[in-house]
Parts: sequence; structure tokens; C-alpha cells
Amino acid sequence: MIQVKNYVIGQWTAGTGSETTLYNALTGDVIGETSSAGLDYNQILTYGREVGGKALRKMTFQERGRMLKALALFLMDKKESYYALSALTGATRVDSWIDIEGGIGNVFANASLRKQFPDLPYYVDGTAAPLSKNGTFIGHHIMVPKQGVAVHINAFNFPIWGMLEKIAVNLMAGVPCVVKPSEFTCFVTELMVKDIIDSKLLPEGSLQLVCGLGRGILDFVDSEDVVTFTGSAHTGKVLKSLPQFSERSIPFNLEADSLNATVLGKHAIPGTIEFDLFIKETTKEITIKAGQKCTAVRRIIVPENLVEEVSKQISARLATTKVGDPSLEGVRMGSLATQTQVDRVRQNVLELAKSQEIVYGNVDHVDVVGNNCANGAFFSPILFVNNDPFNKTDVHNIEAFGPVSTIMPYKDIDEAIELARMGKGSLVSSIVTPDNQEATDYVVGAASMHGRILVLNKDCAKESTGHGSPMPLLTHGGPGRAGGGEEMGGKRGVLHYMQRTAIQGHPTTITHITQQFQVGAEMPEANPHVFRKHFEELVVGETVFTHKHTVSDADIVNFANVSGDNFYAHMDATSLEGTIFERRVAHGYFVLSKAAGLFVDPKKGPVLLNYGLEDARFTKPVYPGATIGVRFTVKEKVDQEKRSEDDIAKGIVKFLVDVYDETGETVAIATILTMVRKLDQA
Repeated sequence: MIQVKNYVIGQWTAGTGSETTLYNALTGDVIGETSSAGLDYNQILTYGREVGGKALRKMTFQERGRMLKALALFLMDKKESYYALSALTGATRVDSWIDIEGGIGNVFANASLRKQFPDLPYYVDGTAAPLSKNGTFIGHHIMVPKQGVAVHINAFNFPIWGMLEKIAVNLMAGVPCVVKPSEFTCFVTELMVKDIIDSKLLPEGSLQLVCGLGRGILDFVDSEDVVTFTGSAHTGKVLKSLPQFSERSIPFNLEADSLNATVLGKHAIPGTIEFDLFIKETTKEITIKAGQKCTAVRRIIVPENLVEEVSKQISARLATTKVGDPSLEGVRMGSLATQTQVDRVRQNVLELAKSQEIVYGNVDHVDVVGNNCANGAFFSPILFVNNDPFNKTDVHNIEAFGPVSTIMPYKDIDEAIELARMGKGSLVSSIVTPDNQEATDYVVGAASMHGRILVLNKDCAKESTGHGSPMPLLTHGGPGRAGGGEEMGGKRGVLHYMQRTAIQGHPTTITHITQQFQVGAEMPEANPHVFRKHFEELVVGETVFTHKHTVSDADIVNFANVSGDNFYAHMDATSLEGTIFERRVAHGYFVLSKAAGLFVDPKKGPVLLNYGLEDARFTKPVYPGATIGVRFTVKEKVDQEKRSEDDIAKGIVKFLVDVYDETGETVAIATILTMVRKLDQA
């Protein structure tokens, strides 16, 4: 029998006594025990803040991103050990794939976000705001990591994904965490955390683990901490109402189980690819993870004339779904996580059966494949039909957190929207339809009560991730019953763990703080030319003031011949009446092209290539006779890691291209992106 331990304050430790007995969900055999009794949560949170937090905040976003990438690669190499242990929770290989490789994929996705952040420990948010007439006083926003700890309280159904999808975000933000998985499946989480700690890829104190009941874990949270909870809406609301959250303004992100709905569009009739997709996707959502997903389909909303056909086809597919030991060939659905869950699901099914009809399944029996599964936590898929969902409303209030779903009819798309909204807030909804207008009507009508909506048709089906799969670069959460929270979402999720602060001062000072050139800041002349400098030698703000060029009619004609751009404003002076132009005007792209000719130092040097142009604008017409010059300024520097030993050490430098005329006014402005060699590759 195993003793599942906690990793806190830099060491593995067992709690006093035995709080929870752990079982093999397939056989009912006892496999171990765990406890967190006796842990000092004040000391644990303080350790995270003072040890893990300090180390993470010293790292830049680029360093944190590379750390996460290394961690994801490390965990992927060890995935088979997690699959083996995950099977004891009743999960099939596909179920475990979602949990394990889905979780590791989340870490990869968050690692890639480093490309959207500066090479700083903090984030520069948005653009500067001018606050004075002469431009000597401006405002900006920065976001710094909260100097607290993230406390993650996770559900039993995803012991790996539930941890990784959260910690990848707070670690990217520079905030340490304490993870409290469900005590029932914590043995899977513990195995992965052991590997993470042994890898030494994370700074000490940035990840701690509490495997027992965790009673008291929220007693010492403070204003810079962030608490996330995934689980039942009832428990989440109880925790969220604790006085410390309102008294200390502590962020609490609640992601609760919800009564998610899928809709069969009126245009997805039998015989269409979309109808078949609906049957397949809905059946999958009932059986995958044995229905133990916060995003699982609980309500199946179909045109009233198709209720019988949908019921028949889903029932037929459920009848071919083998339930039992996932290690046996052909088994497509495993067990629930615990016998406690079986009892809860049965109780809720019996309650639902008072107002609607079971058309498939048996609340007291399921045929199970496997010789040692008689005492396992198995439960039959249950399919209901509710013929009057506007009056028989238990289905919109009671959730059986297992392989249970209800079919209900609608007359038109407005009724379908109303039924979906009667769930009082959901994590996800979906509509399967070949008709884009029907999809638009549903999305616009239902979106305010859903965190995510999948529109499924034959065009996206092959690559669709499905109704039940939250994606790391999209937000996960939902309004109302779903908790009102939001997590993941790419950069959005990272910013949840950061404090936005307005900063004010002279543009030169704000440039120094943000390490992004601000208009009005000092522009020391570069000597030598910036294209002669390596990445490390470049300083934000230093500027090349170029020679000047007087634009001629010949320039315009020649550029038109080369580019093929013979737009009338450039070539036909007789067609300008009623336009904003006084006479034929130079091409905007000629102005930028000529600017490049002015600012480029052509000799071979540290600059490897120019690979992009951002935020290009033409702000004033340039007529023949105008004289243009360029202020070419180092705007921002972003470090870049070597992809292999043979790769060139380099960084990305953004240059501001400010093209001005003889009056000193800007006529065109843009940012170019360049790759610049580092000194060690000179």
C-alpha cells in the first residue's frame, strides 16, 4: 500500500494519520492512503512567496518560456508512467491522453507565448498616452507579477491536466503555486510532481503539492495571492464566500461544472454529414471520461421532429460501447473515479427520472468487461428524453456528473437558444449545422451565457478538437452557474496573475522603464551606425539621422513601372478633383522603400535579415518637391534562444522608422523587425 505524500517547504512529507483511503477504481482494491493533516499552511504559503516567487520574478518572460518548454519536453519523455497509473482511476487510453498529453500540450502552448512578451520580468501593456501639450509628460501601463502565490484547488477528473493547465500560466507570469489536487486521484498528480521536482527545471519553491484534504489551505491567503477552484458550483461558492476574499480583495477564479448543451441545427437533417457528426460527437461526449468532464454534454437540444430519430441513433451507438477494464481490447468506456461518485450520479439520475424518461441505460446495472471488475466504480450510460423542457425543468438544474444526458425538443432557433440559456450559465455549448446564418443566430443569441461555443460542420470536422476540449490559447470558464471565472486564454490568462500599474513621467524615463522607445524621449545619435552593432551593443532610443532625398516626378513614374501600381492618384493629375490630394502624390510604399535606402548601411555586418514590417501608416501626402529624411531608432530588443548548437546566436531588434519632410512633420511611420547577430557569433 502506497503513502501519497505532500511536497512542501522543499521536502516530501506525510501528513499525520490517514485522511483518505485510495482505491483502484476498476477493481475496488485499496491502493494507498494520503493525509495533509498537520501541515503548516502559513509557512507553506510564505515559503512559496519568499523562495519561489523571488526566483521567478528575477527571470524574464523569455527565460520562463524556455523553462516551460524544457519542462514539457521532459514530461513527454515520461508519459508512459503516467498512463500506467492513470488507468487506476478508471480512465481509458483516450481518457488519459486528454489528461496527460493534453496537459503537457498546454505547457508547450504557454511556453510559446514568450514570443508575445518582452525580454523583461514584467509586461508593457498597450501604448503610451500623451498627457501634456509639449510632450514632456506621458503615461503608460506596466504589469508586474503579483508577489504572492497561486493556490490551485483541482477536481478529481483531471489529475494531470487540471494541474498543468493552471501552473503553466502562473509560472509564465512569474508567480509560484501550491497545487491541491483531489485527494481521490492525487496519486497520479504526485507521480508527475516527483518527476518535476527531480528534474530541477523549476526554481525551488515555485511548485508545492498538497495531496490530502487540504483543510486550512485558504486560511492564510493574502491580497497578492490568487486562488483558483475547479469543481462543484456549491463547493466553489462556499469557498468564494469566505471572509478573507472580500476583506483582502483576493482574486478567486471559479470554474464549476455546468449543464452544457449541444444543438442540432434544423438544416442538419438525417442523411447529411452534419447529422452524422452530431450523433457521433454527442455519443463521444457522453462516454469519454465516463462523462466526468466539466465540459461534457448534459443537454441535447434537437428539432422536435427529430427527437425520436436522434434518441434511436444515440441509443444504438451507446449499446455498442463496451464498458469495463480499459486494458482489454474493445473497451471504450471505463469506470467513474470512485464509488462515492457512483452513489452521487445514481442519486441525481433518480431525481431526474421523476420528470423525464430514461430511454437507454439502467441505473442499477451495467454489463462490464473484465474478470476483476465486479467491485469497480462502473455506471451505465443513461440517456433521457424530456418532452416538455420549458415546464419539466429539473434537467436545467440537476447535474449528474457521469455518463448522463437528456434529449429535448425545440421548435425554432429562438427556442433552442432559450433552452441553452436555461442552464443558467455554461462552460461550453455547441451547434452542429451546415447553415452559417443558423450558426450566427445561435452564437449571437447564446454567447452571453456561455464561455465557449463550438460551431461544427463538415468543413472543420476533420480538425475540430470537439465540444468538450478547452484549448490553451482560448479562454476556459463561463458565466453564472459555470462560476463566472476565466482561465487559460493565451496571454489573457497570464495577465490574470499580474498587477497592472499606470506609470507617468518624461518619455525618456518611461523609455528606460519599459525598454520600449517612447516618442519624445531622448534620441542620442548612434555612432557607429546601428547596423554595425551587435545585439548586446544596441541601446533602446539610439537613433540614426539619415541623409535626405527630394522626391521627383521621375521617382513616382519609376516606382509605378517597377511595382505595377498605377493608381490614379499617383499617375493621373487630371483625376484628382474631389479627392484630398492637391496634385499627383508619391506612393506610400515608395516613401517606405526610399526610407530603407536612406537608413540601410549596406556593408555586411551583424544584421542578418529584415523579416517583417508592423504598424505601417502614411500620415501626410508626399508631393514631388518634398524633401524626406528618416529618424531610425532602436525601439525594442527581444532575446532569442538558439534552436541547436549550430544555430547562430541572435536576437530580434525592432526599429522605429519615422519618415519626415522638410517641415519636420512625420509623413510615414512603421516598425521593422530585424535579426541581429550576438557578439559571441561575431
